[in-house]
Parts: sequence; C-alpha cells; structure tokens
Amino acid sequence: MASPAFDNSYARLPERFYTRLDPIPVRKPRSLAVNDGLASEMGLDPGWLRSEDGLAMLAGNAMPDGASPIAQVYAGHQFGGWSPRLGDGRAHLLGEVQGPDGRHWDIQLKGSGQTPYSRMGDGRAWLGPVIREYVVSEAMQALGVPTTRALAAVTTGEDILREEGPLPGAILTRVAPSHLRVGTFQYFASQEDEEALATLLAFAIERHYPGLAKDDALGFLNAVMEAQVKLVAKWMGLGFIHGVMNTDNTHIGGITIDYGPCAFMDAYHPAKVFSSIDQFGRYAYGAQPQILVWNLAQLATSLLPLMGDDTDKSVKQAEEVLRRYGDLYATAWKATFFPKIGLTGDDDSDITLVQDLLSRMAENQADFTRTFRAIATGGAARDEFVDPTAFDAWAHVWKDRVTSPDHDQMSGVNPAFIPRNHRIEQAIQEGLKGDLSLFERLNAVLTDPFTDQPDHVDLQAAPLEQEQVTRTFCGT
Repeated sequence: MASPAFDNSYARLPERFYTRLDPIPVRKPRSLAVNDGLASEMGLDPGWLRSEDGLAMLAGNAMPDGASPIAQVYAGHQFGGWSPRLGDGRAHLLGEVQGPDGRHWDIQLKGSGQTPYSRMGDGRAWLGPVIREYVVSEAMQALGVPTTRALAAVTTGEDILREEGPLPGAILTRVAPSHLRVGTFQYFASQEDEEALATLLAFAIERHYPGLAKDDALGFLNAVMEAQVKLVAKWMGLGFIHGVMNTDNTHIGGITIDYGPCAFMDAYHPAKVFSSIDQFGRYAYGAQPQILVWNLAQLATSLLPLMGDDTDKSVKQAEEVLRRYGDLYATAWKATFFPKIGLTGDDDSDITLVQDLLSRMAENQADFTRTFRAIATGGAARDEFVDPTAFDAWAHVWKDRVTSPDHDQMSGVNPAFIPRNHRIEQAIQEGLKGDLSLFERLNAVLTDPFTDQPDHVDLQAAPLEQEQVTRTFCGT
C-alpha cells in the first residue's frame, strides 16, 4: 500500500499567503468513512487510507513525505460586513496530489485544530457538520453540481464544547482543485499588495483557466463570472440554499464550497431561509443570484490594480464585464429550468410557464423535488399541492405547449433523491449514538439520485410536520 505522492505548490508562494503549521494531534482517531471511488479517481490507494498510517494522516496526527501543511489567509464580506483578515480557522491544507488524468487535487483537513486565523474558535468540528458536509457534497457531485468533495471522515476520540454541551469531535478530509476564494483576492487588494495579487492571479489562472494569459485580470473576471453563474443556476434548479454566500465562500473556480448551514428545500418558497445566522434573509433561496453579482463586483474591485494604470478605463472595462451578468444568468436559468418541464430551446415566452408553476408551488406548499420529479415521470404532481386544482390549471397549459414530453430526458434532470434535511438530522442523531447505518445508506443511495430505487422510497418522502428541520447551523 502506497502513501500519497504529495506536493504543495501553494506553499511555494510567498509566505504572506499562508501560515505554516501542523494540525493538532487528536487522542484516539477512528475511521468513519473512506470514499473509495474518489480515492481511485485521485490516484490514491483506499487501502492505505484505511491503514494505520492513513488514519494518522486523516486525523492530522502524522504527515506523509511531501506534505507541507499550511493554513491559507483570506478576507471577505460576511453578511455584507467587511472582515479584513479571515483565513483557515479550522483547516489545514496538507498539499496536493495529481490524479491519473492530470488533474490537481488539494487535500485539506477540516476540524484539525486552531490556526492564527481561528478568531477565538477552537479550530475543531463536531460530528454533525462533518456528516452533513460529507453527505451533501457527495450528493452534489452525483447531481452534477461542481463542488468540493469528501474523501474521508474520522472521529477524534475527543469531545468538543458547543452550546449544546460536549459533542464528539470529527475531522473531514475535503478535496478540491483549489481552495481559492474571492476573499483571497480581497485580502491582498485590501493590503494594497499588487505583487501578491499578480502572483495569486497567475496561480489561479494556471489552476483553473489555463487558456488565459497569466496576467489577464479582465479575462479572469469574466471566466469566474461565467463559471459561478452556471453554478448558482444549478443550485436554483435543485432547490439548494447555500446559506452563507459570503465572498470568502465564493470559489473562483465556480465550485460549491463550505457546506455550513446549507439545505435543500422541501416545500418551495423563494424566500426560504434555513441558516440560523441569516436573520434578515440576505442569503435566501431567491436572493442567491443577486448576491452572486454583488460578490463578483467585489472580485472586480480587487482586480482593478491588475487591469492597467488608467483606473477609469479599468473600471469601465470591469463594468462592461459585469453588465453581461443579467443575460448570462437568464441563459443559465433557462438551460436549467426549461428541461425540467420538457421544454426544448430557449424561447423567452416559455419563461412565464416555469414562473407560473413556481408561483403555484409557493402558494400551495408543494414540495420542490417531488413536484418536478412527478412531472418528469408522469406521476401525481397534483398531490403535492394543497389545492390540486392549482396544478391542474397549470398542467392544462403545459400539455398544450409540451405535447409529447420526453420523460426519460426529464427524469435525468429531476432527481428522485436529494439529501433531505430531516434525514441528515436523523443520520446525525443516530451517529451520535454510534449508529452509522443511515449515514452509509444516504451516501449509497445518493450516488445515483436520478434513478428510482424502490427499496429506499422512504428517503424520497417529504418530512412529516414533526420531522421538519427549519434551522440549520454552521457548527463552529
């Protein structure tokens, strides 16, 4: 069994980009899960990850040759308020490996102890958020959404303190093409460190957009915008609410990062909020597209020093890029929602058909996933509505427009299974008692979310009133 062949190109950047430090060892680590499929995709040996040496790495107790643990520094706007110095407060980037296909994978431990960026936190994670991120991030991958991935999870054998009292500690091994955020660029822009900005831009382009020249700040802004627009449109098409769309949680590669108080909607409503810290609905489901363009504007501001000496010209060029956002998002939205109800093409006149369905769903507390899945399969979508005749009226118009629905195509974009909040909460509560069977079943079923799985229909069910989860938490 071979240990990973580590490198850490980020650690070769100037030392103001990070702090070098090892994870803090834990008392008695135990393997919770190893993602064999992902390990093989990365060129790693799943058997080694399960070995004593592998467990030691996944727990942060020992580092294999080539690893160079660091905590990255960044800044960000959090709920609109500026935080000039954030960074990895409970994570250590061990390094990177290169998969058989040539792709680079950052390997990061999350919950691995305090860093200089912990801001009075303990740097640890408890079991609940680790289970949530493992299940949801891997489900997102299977749903076709660009995302960080979960390679492994371990328990630490130590309790950590939260408001609920002592809880079992855990560490997630998270992997991604990089962990670069809008906030990474904001940090160096706020420091007026143009040299670091230029270095960061070149690194980010090489990693994510190699077709660009390494100093093409304007092209980079455009590429990030296009990637993020497609990402958020996919979120919207699945009823996914990120919950903390701060600029430090907006990835420059257009992938979903930082699954804290995230949630998938049950009953549809555009103003739906789950995050316990989002008191004013800034990051509600329907607000996500507007927040994205705000975040992109912060990236544009950070990149201005790299766009040339004529600031006025640079501002106008950046504004021209951002003015494309509305059309880009409209195109991505149509490409996401039209196929969900069997529409082909991108005729703007069909927008009202989708919007009318969504309005009726909101008025009638219709389950988002179950409604679209029933339309896709020819099932009883009307049963999801408080007033079934509200659906019937819409369906009459829809059948005139889509005379021969392609149910196979529609079923391929409308999942049968999502990681429902109440099932994740159930898996967490059972996990606290040492029972991982639901956690493991969720992971297995959600690898194939677009296929009906008769043995697991209970995981398709909307929550009963007493099962509803109305608030989710970061876990820090």
